[in-house]
Amino acid sequence: MSASETARTKESRLTGENATEEIRDLPPSAKLVAKVLEYNDTLTQSQIAEESLLPDRTVRYALNRLDDEGIVSSRFSFSDARKRLYTLDLD
Repeated sequence: MSASETARTKESRLTGENATEEIRDLPPSAKLVAKVLEYNDTLTQSQIAEESLLPDRTVRYALNRLDDEGIVSSRFSFSDARKRLYTLDLD
């Protein structure tokens, strides 16, 4: 597989038949949170809850499941150190 094919596969991991086993085995809330992050790049937990229309507790659970699978990464927000920013980590 060439480098460009690998890059395309990683870019489309969450769509259609290219979804990985890790995503398929996750609960629907985690899949929705992953899709929201795919479209919005970097969001806080409250922004994810607002975009997905899921309760905060459900978003927290979904982010924990995604983090356990290594699908999402987080870092502290520089503008507000109490918040974390979440991004999809497909590498």
